[in-house]
Amino acid sequence: MPIENAPFSLPEYQRRIALVRQSMAERGLDVLFVTNPSNQFWLTGYDGWSFYTHQGVILTMEGDPIWWGRMMDANGAKRTVWMSDDQIRWYADRMVQSDTVHPMEDLASHLRILGHGQARIGVEMETYFYTARAHAVLAEGLPEATLVDASVLVNWQRLIKSDEELRFMRRAARISELVITRAVELIEPGYHKHDLVGELYKTAVQGEDDSWGDYPAIVPMLPSGADASAPHLTWNGEAFQKDQMTFVEQSGCYRRYHAPLCRSVYLGKPPQHMLDAAEALTAGLNAGIEVARPGNRACDIARALDTELLKVGIERPARCGYAVGCSYPPDWGEHTVSLRAMDETVLQPGMTFHFMPGLWMDDWGMETTETILIREDGPAEPLCNIERKLFVKD
Repeated sequence: MPIENAPFSLPEYQRRIALVRQSMAERGLDVLFVTNPSNQFWLTGYDGWSFYTHQGVILTMEGDPIWWGRMMDANGAKRTVWMSDDQIRWYADRMVQSDTVHPMEDLASHLRILGHGQARIGVEMETYFYTARAHAVLAEGLPEATLVDASVLVNWQRLIKSDEELRFMRRAARISELVITRAVELIEPGYHKHDLVGELYKTAVQGEDDSWGDYPAIVPMLPSGADASAPHLTWNGEAFQKDQMTFVEQSGCYRRYHAPLCRSVYLGKPPQHMLDAAEALTAGLNAGIEVARPGNRACDIARALDTELLKVGIERPARCGYAVGCSYPPDWGEHTVSLRAMDETVLQPGMTFHFMPGLWMDDWGMETTETILIREDGPAEPLCNIERKLFVKD
Protein backbone atom coordinates (compact mmCIF):
# COMPACT_ATOMS: atom_id res chain seq x y z
CA MET A 1 0.00 0.00 0.00
CA PRO A 2 1.50 3.41 -0.88
CA ILE A 3 2.41 5.44 2.19
CA GLU A 4 0.35 8.38 0.88
CA ASN A 5 -2.80 6.26 1.47
CA ALA A 6 -1.85 5.29 5.04
CA PRO A 7 -3.54 6.97 8.03
CA PHE A 8 -0.29 8.65 9.10
CA SER A 9 2.90 9.98 7.58
CA LEU A 10 6.06 7.90 7.18
CA PRO A 11 7.95 10.05 9.74
CA GLU A 12 5.16 9.32 12.22
CA TYR A 13 5.52 5.57 11.76
CA GLN A 14 9.30 5.88 11.99
CA ARG A 15 8.91 7.80 15.26
CA ARG A 16 6.75 5.05 16.70
CA ILE A 17 9.07 2.24 15.65
CA ALA A 18 12.08 4.07 17.08
CA LEU A 19 10.32 4.37 20.45
CA VAL A 20 9.46 0.67 20.49
CA ARG A 21 12.97 -0.39 19.48
CA GLN A 22 14.46 1.71 22.25
CA SER A 23 12.26 -0.11 24.76
CA MET A 24 13.14 -3.46 23.16
CA ALA A 25 16.84 -2.67 23.53
CA GLU A 26 16.35 -1.76 27.19
CA ARG A 27 14.77 -5.19 27.77
CA GLY A 28 17.34 -7.05 25.71
CA LEU A 29 14.83 -8.20 23.09
CA ASP A 30 15.87 -9.22 19.59
CA VAL A 31 12.31 -9.59 18.27
CA LEU A 32 8.87 -8.38 19.32
CA PHE A 33 5.70 -10.22 18.29
CA VAL A 34 2.67 -7.93 18.66
CA THR A 35 -0.86 -9.41 18.80
CA ASN A 36 -2.88 -6.54 20.30
CA PRO A 37 -4.89 -5.16 17.32
CA SER A 38 -4.41 -1.60 18.58
CA ASN A 39 -0.66 -2.05 18.64
CA GLN A 40 -0.69 -3.67 15.19
CA PHE A 41 -2.61 -0.68 13.85
CA TRP A 42 -0.34 1.82 15.60
CA LEU A 43 2.80 0.27 14.14
CA THR A 44 1.62 -0.68 10.65
CA GLY A 45 -1.84 0.75 9.92
CA TYR A 46 -3.39 -2.73 9.63
CA ASP A 47 -7.14 -2.29 10.04
CA GLY A 48 -9.51 -5.22 9.62
CA TRP A 49 -12.02 -7.21 11.66
CA SER A 50 -9.83 -10.27 11.66
CA PHE A 51 -8.51 -10.21 15.21
CA TYR A 52 -10.69 -13.20 16.11
CA THR A 53 -8.03 -15.31 14.38
CA HIS A 54 -4.31 -15.41 15.12
CA GLN A 55 -2.38 -12.54 13.56
CA GLY A 56 0.35 -10.16 14.55
CA VAL A 57 3.29 -7.94 13.71
CA ILE A 58 6.92 -9.07 13.84
CA LEU A 59 9.30 -6.24 14.69
CA THR A 60 13.07 -6.71 14.77
CA MET A 61 15.80 -4.18 15.46
CA GLU A 62 16.26 -3.44 11.76
CA GLY A 63 14.03 -3.13 8.69
CA ASP A 64 10.31 -2.60 8.33
CA PRO A 65 7.76 -4.52 10.40
CA ILE A 66 6.26 -7.73 9.04
CA TRP A 67 2.51 -8.29 9.22
CA TRP A 68 1.60 -11.97 9.63
CA GLY A 69 -1.88 -13.46 9.57
CA ARG A 70 -4.49 -15.60 7.89
CA MET A 71 -4.22 -16.10 4.13
CA MET A 72 -7.58 -14.49 3.33
CA ASP A 73 -6.59 -11.39 5.32
CA ALA A 74 -3.33 -10.82 3.46
CA ASN A 75 -5.11 -8.69 0.87
CA GLY A 76 -6.56 -6.62 3.71
CA ALA A 77 -3.02 -6.06 4.93
CA LYS A 78 -1.97 -4.99 1.44
CA ARG A 79 -4.81 -2.46 1.47
CA THR A 80 -4.07 -0.95 4.89
CA VAL A 81 -0.43 -1.29 6.02
CA TRP A 82 2.22 1.24 5.01
CA MET A 83 4.91 -1.36 4.28
CA SER A 84 5.58 -3.01 0.91
CA ASP A 85 3.83 -6.25 -0.02
CA ASP A 86 6.93 -8.35 0.67
CA GLN A 87 6.49 -7.50 4.37
CA ILE A 88 3.21 -9.43 4.48
CA ARG A 89 3.27 -13.13 5.42
CA TRP A 90 0.34 -15.52 5.81
CA TYR A 91 -0.59 -19.00 6.98
CA ALA A 92 -2.91 -21.50 5.29
CA ASP A 93 -6.61 -21.49 6.06
CA ARG A 94 -6.46 -25.15 7.13
CA MET A 95 -4.84 -23.89 10.35
CA VAL A 96 -7.81 -21.72 11.34
CA GLN A 97 -9.67 -23.11 14.37
CA SER A 98 -8.21 -26.57 13.83
CA ASP A 99 -7.70 -29.30 16.42
CA THR A 100 -4.74 -30.82 14.56
CA VAL A 101 -2.60 -27.86 13.47
CA HIS A 102 -2.11 -24.35 14.83
CA PRO A 103 -1.12 -21.02 13.22
CA MET A 104 1.72 -20.60 15.71
CA GLU A 105 3.47 -23.53 14.03
CA ASP A 106 3.62 -21.35 10.92
CA LEU A 107 4.81 -18.32 12.88
CA ALA A 108 7.58 -20.37 14.50
CA SER A 109 8.66 -21.52 11.04
CA HIS A 110 8.78 -17.94 9.75
CA LEU A 111 10.85 -16.82 12.75
CA ARG A 112 13.32 -19.67 12.26
CA ILE A 113 13.66 -18.88 8.53
CA LEU A 114 14.24 -15.22 9.39
CA GLY A 115 17.12 -16.30 11.63
CA HIS A 116 15.42 -15.83 15.00
CA GLY A 117 15.26 -19.43 16.14
CA GLN A 118 17.57 -18.68 19.07
CA ALA A 119 16.42 -15.11 19.69
CA ARG A 120 15.05 -13.42 22.74
CA ILE A 121 11.46 -12.78 21.64
CA GLY A 122 8.95 -10.53 23.37
CA VAL A 123 5.29 -11.62 23.30
CA GLU A 124 2.15 -9.95 24.67
CA MET A 125 1.06 -12.50 27.25
CA GLU A 126 -1.49 -10.21 28.94
CA THR A 127 -3.65 -9.42 25.94
CA TYR A 128 -7.03 -10.68 24.79
CA PHE A 129 -5.65 -12.07 21.53
CA TYR A 130 -2.74 -14.28 22.58
CA THR A 131 -4.04 -17.53 24.00
CA ALA A 132 -2.45 -20.03 26.34
CA ARG A 133 -2.40 -22.61 23.55
CA ALA A 134 -0.82 -20.12 21.14
CA HIS A 135 2.00 -19.50 23.60
CA ALA A 136 2.53 -23.21 24.22
CA VAL A 137 2.66 -24.02 20.48
CA LEU A 138 5.01 -21.13 19.75
CA ALA A 139 7.33 -22.18 22.56
CA GLU A 140 7.34 -25.76 21.28
CA GLY A 141 8.18 -24.57 17.78
CA LEU A 142 11.06 -22.41 19.03
CA PRO A 143 12.81 -24.64 21.59
CA GLU A 144 16.07 -22.68 21.43
CA ALA A 145 14.46 -19.23 21.67
CA THR A 146 13.56 -17.38 24.87
CA LEU A 147 10.01 -16.05 25.04
CA VAL A 148 9.71 -12.97 27.27
CA ASP A 149 6.56 -11.26 28.50
CA ALA A 150 6.36 -7.85 26.81
CA SER A 151 2.63 -7.35 27.30
CA VAL A 152 2.39 -3.54 27.35
CA LEU A 153 5.73 -2.58 25.83
CA VAL A 154 4.06 -0.97 22.81
CA ASN A 155 1.16 0.40 24.85
CA TRP A 156 3.50 2.57 26.90
CA GLN A 157 5.00 4.06 23.75
CA ARG A 158 1.49 5.12 22.69
CA LEU A 159 0.97 7.19 25.84
CA ILE A 160 2.06 10.59 24.47
CA LYS A 161 0.04 11.47 21.38
CA SER A 162 1.54 13.15 18.33
CA ASP A 163 -0.12 16.10 16.58
CA GLU A 164 -1.31 13.68 13.89
CA GLU A 165 -3.00 11.49 16.50
CA LEU A 166 -4.58 14.45 18.28
CA ARG A 167 -6.20 15.57 15.05
CA PHE A 168 -7.97 12.20 14.91
CA MET A 169 -8.97 12.38 18.58
CA ARG A 170 -10.49 15.83 18.10
CA ARG A 171 -12.61 14.44 15.28
CA ALA A 172 -13.69 11.59 17.54
CA ALA A 173 -14.53 14.12 20.26
CA ARG A 174 -16.85 16.01 17.93
CA ILE A 175 -18.68 12.75 17.17
CA SER A 176 -18.96 12.08 20.93
CA GLU A 177 -20.59 15.48 21.35
CA LEU A 178 -23.12 14.68 18.65
CA VAL A 179 -23.95 11.31 20.25
CA ILE A 180 -24.47 12.64 23.78
CA THR A 181 -26.45 15.65 22.55
CA ARG A 182 -28.73 13.32 20.62
CA ALA A 183 -29.17 11.05 23.65
CA VAL A 184 -30.16 13.91 25.95
CA GLU A 185 -32.58 15.18 23.30
CA LEU A 186 -34.36 11.84 22.83
CA ILE A 187 -34.52 10.32 26.32
CA GLU A 188 -38.05 10.61 27.71
CA PRO A 189 -40.58 8.36 29.46
CA GLY A 190 -41.96 5.72 27.13
CA TYR A 191 -39.11 5.89 24.62
CA HIS A 192 -37.51 2.47 24.20
CA LYS A 193 -33.84 1.94 24.88
CA HIS A 194 -33.11 -0.11 21.78
CA ASP A 195 -34.65 2.65 19.67
CA LEU A 196 -32.33 5.16 21.31
CA VAL A 197 -29.29 2.96 20.70
CA GLY A 198 -30.24 2.70 17.04
CA GLU A 199 -30.28 6.50 16.82
CA LEU A 200 -26.96 6.78 18.66
CA TYR A 201 -25.27 4.31 16.33
CA LYS A 202 -26.65 6.20 13.35
CA THR A 203 -25.37 9.49 14.77
CA ALA A 204 -21.96 8.01 15.59
CA VAL A 205 -21.43 6.46 12.18
CA GLN A 206 -22.71 9.42 10.18
CA GLY A 207 -20.42 11.79 12.08
CA GLU A 208 -20.17 15.25 10.60
CA ASP A 209 -18.76 16.58 7.33
CA ASP A 210 -15.57 14.62 6.57
CA SER A 211 -15.35 13.21 10.12
CA TRP A 212 -17.15 9.93 9.45
CA GLY A 213 -17.64 7.53 12.32
CA ASP A 214 -15.78 4.26 12.77
CA TYR A 215 -17.04 1.46 15.04
CA PRO A 216 -16.08 2.14 18.67
CA ALA A 217 -14.25 -0.35 20.86
CA ILE A 218 -17.14 -0.47 23.39
CA VAL A 219 -20.90 -0.53 22.82
CA PRO A 220 -23.21 2.09 24.42
CA MET A 221 -23.59 1.80 28.18
CA LEU A 222 -27.16 2.74 29.05
CA PRO A 223 -28.38 1.55 32.47
CA SER A 224 -31.31 3.20 34.28
CA GLY A 225 -32.64 3.26 37.83
CA ALA A 226 -31.21 0.46 39.97
CA ASP A 227 -29.37 -0.91 36.93
CA ALA A 228 -27.29 2.29 36.92
CA SER A 229 -25.64 1.05 40.12
CA ALA A 230 -23.61 -1.19 37.77
CA PRO A 231 -21.17 0.48 35.36
CA HIS A 232 -21.18 -1.97 32.47
CA LEU A 233 -24.79 -2.78 31.62
CA THR A 234 -25.84 -1.99 28.08
CA TRP A 235 -29.45 -1.76 26.85
CA ASN A 236 -32.63 -3.80 26.51
CA GLY A 237 -36.11 -3.43 25.02
CA GLU A 238 -37.56 -1.57 28.00
CA ALA A 239 -38.81 1.99 27.91
CA PHE A 240 -37.37 4.85 29.92
CA GLN A 241 -39.39 5.61 33.05
CA LYS A 242 -40.12 8.72 35.05
CA ASP A 243 -38.21 9.22 38.31
CA GLN A 244 -35.17 7.31 37.09
CA MET A 245 -31.58 8.24 36.36
CA THR A 246 -29.90 7.02 33.18
CA PHE A 247 -26.31 7.51 32.18
CA VAL A 248 -25.16 7.28 28.56
CA GLU A 249 -21.50 6.41 28.06
CA GLN A 250 -20.19 6.19 24.51
CA SER A 251 -17.31 7.35 22.38
CA GLY A 252 -17.07 8.76 18.94
CA CYS A 253 -14.45 6.94 16.91
CA TYR A 254 -12.52 8.28 13.95
CA ARG A 255 -10.02 5.96 12.24
CA ARG A 256 -9.74 3.89 15.44
CA TYR A 257 -9.18 6.91 17.74
CA HIS A 258 -11.61 7.49 20.61
CA ALA A 259 -12.72 10.32 22.88
CA PRO A 260 -15.16 8.77 25.39
CA LEU A 261 -17.86 10.94 26.95
CA CYS A 262 -20.72 10.35 29.37
CA ARG A 263 -23.61 12.37 30.74
CA SER A 264 -26.52 11.45 32.99
CA VAL A 265 -30.21 12.28 32.53
CA TYR A 266 -32.91 12.26 35.22
CA LEU A 267 -36.57 12.07 34.15
CA GLY A 268 -38.58 13.94 36.75
CA LYS A 269 -37.46 15.81 39.85
CA PRO A 270 -34.24 14.34 41.29
CA PRO A 271 -34.01 13.74 45.04
CA GLN A 272 -31.69 16.08 46.90
CA HIS A 273 -28.99 13.46 47.52
CA MET A 274 -28.64 12.97 43.75
CA LEU A 275 -28.44 16.72 43.14
CA ASP A 276 -25.76 17.00 45.84
CA ALA A 277 -23.83 14.11 44.33
CA ALA A 278 -24.06 15.64 40.84
CA GLU A 279 -22.71 18.98 42.08
CA ALA A 280 -19.85 17.27 43.92
CA LEU A 281 -19.09 15.18 40.84
CA THR A 282 -18.86 18.28 38.67
CA ALA A 283 -16.71 20.00 41.27
CA GLY A 284 -14.46 16.95 41.40
CA LEU A 285 -14.10 16.87 37.63
CA ASN A 286 -13.25 20.57 37.59
CA ALA A 287 -10.71 20.12 40.40
CA GLY A 288 -9.12 17.11 38.68
CA ILE A 289 -8.84 18.95 35.37
CA GLU A 290 -7.26 21.91 37.15
CA VAL A 291 -4.44 19.78 38.62
CA ALA A 292 -3.98 17.73 35.43
CA ARG A 293 -0.86 19.67 34.45
CA PRO A 294 2.62 18.66 33.28
CA GLY A 295 4.79 17.67 36.23
CA ASN A 296 1.89 16.64 38.44
CA ARG A 297 0.98 12.97 38.80
CA ALA A 298 -1.91 10.74 37.84
CA CYS A 299 -2.73 10.29 41.51
CA ASP A 300 -3.12 14.06 41.96
CA ILE A 301 -6.14 13.98 39.65
CA ALA A 302 -7.76 11.18 41.63
CA ARG A 303 -7.10 12.88 44.97
CA ALA A 304 -8.57 16.18 43.77
CA LEU A 305 -11.74 14.35 42.79
CA ASP A 306 -11.93 12.43 46.06
CA THR A 307 -11.63 15.64 48.09
CA GLU A 308 -14.77 17.07 46.50
CA LEU A 309 -16.77 13.84 46.77
CA LEU A 310 -15.93 13.42 50.44
CA LYS A 311 -17.57 16.78 51.12
CA VAL A 312 -20.93 15.09 50.51
CA GLY A 313 -19.93 11.82 52.15
CA ILE A 314 -19.12 9.81 49.02
CA GLU A 315 -16.13 7.47 49.13
CA ARG A 316 -15.15 6.08 45.75
CA PRO A 317 -12.93 2.94 45.82
CA ALA A 318 -12.46 2.51 42.05
CA ARG A 319 -10.02 4.23 39.72
CA CYS A 320 -11.43 7.35 38.07
CA GLY A 321 -9.84 7.15 34.64
CA TYR A 322 -7.26 5.68 32.31
CA ALA A 323 -5.22 6.46 29.21
CA VAL A 324 -7.12 6.38 25.91
CA GLY A 325 -6.35 6.71 22.21
CA CYS A 326 -6.55 4.20 19.38
CA SER A 327 -8.24 0.91 20.13
CA TYR A 328 -10.29 -2.08 18.99
CA PRO A 329 -12.95 -4.09 20.84
CA PRO A 330 -13.37 -5.01 23.59
CA ASP A 331 -11.85 -1.95 25.33
CA TRP A 332 -10.88 1.62 24.45
CA GLY A 333 -8.41 1.92 27.35
CA GLU A 334 -4.66 1.74 26.65
CA HIS A 335 -3.87 -0.48 29.69
CA THR A 336 -1.11 1.80 31.00
CA VAL A 337 -1.75 4.74 33.34
CA SER A 338 -4.73 4.66 35.69
CA LEU A 339 -6.10 7.71 37.49
CA ARG A 340 -6.02 6.41 41.06
CA ALA A 341 -4.43 7.30 44.35
CA MET A 342 -1.47 4.92 44.01
CA ASP A 343 -0.43 5.75 40.43
CA GLU A 344 2.62 8.02 40.56
CA THR A 345 3.00 8.43 36.78
CA VAL A 346 4.18 11.96 36.01
CA LEU A 347 1.89 13.77 33.58
CA GLN A 348 3.45 14.94 30.31
CA PRO A 349 2.10 17.04 27.44
CA GLY A 350 0.30 14.93 24.87
CA MET A 351 -1.09 12.35 27.30
CA THR A 352 -4.83 11.75 26.93
CA PHE A 353 -7.14 10.24 29.54
CA HIS A 354 -10.76 9.32 29.96
CA PHE A 355 -11.44 11.03 33.30
CA MET A 356 -14.51 9.06 34.35
CA PRO A 357 -15.52 9.30 38.00
CA GLY A 358 -18.74 7.32 37.83
CA LEU A 359 -20.80 6.96 40.98
CA TRP A 360 -22.34 3.52 41.42
CA MET A 361 -24.33 3.43 44.63
CA ASP A 362 -26.54 0.69 46.11
CA ASP A 363 -29.62 1.37 43.98
CA TRP A 364 -28.71 4.23 41.64
CA GLY A 365 -25.78 5.62 39.72
CA MET A 366 -24.61 8.51 37.58
CA GLU A 367 -21.66 9.38 35.39
CA THR A 368 -20.21 12.62 34.12
CA THR A 369 -16.95 12.09 32.26
CA GLU A 370 -14.44 13.89 30.03
CA THR A 371 -11.61 12.93 27.71
CA ILE A 372 -8.77 15.28 28.63
CA LEU A 373 -5.47 16.26 27.04
CA ILE A 374 -2.43 17.24 29.09
CA ARG A 375 -1.24 20.52 27.58
CA GLU A 376 2.19 22.15 27.49
CA ASP A 377 1.17 24.34 30.42
CA GLY A 378 -1.95 25.11 32.38
CA PRO A 379 -4.79 22.74 33.22
CA ALA A 380 -5.83 19.88 30.96
CA GLU A 381 -8.01 20.51 27.91
CA PRO A 382 -11.33 18.65 27.75
CA LEU A 383 -11.64 17.52 24.13
CA CYS A 384 -15.45 17.62 24.17
CA ASN A 385 -17.68 20.61 24.80
CA ILE A 386 -20.88 19.47 26.54
CA GLU A 387 -22.07 21.17 29.71
CA ARG A 388 -20.69 19.35 32.73
CA LYS A 389 -23.81 18.67 34.80
CA LEU A 390 -26.72 16.34 35.51
CA PHE A 391 -29.35 16.86 32.82
CA VAL A 392 -32.87 17.03 34.28
CA LYS A 393 -35.99 16.57 32.14
CA ASP A 394 -38.96 17.17 34.40
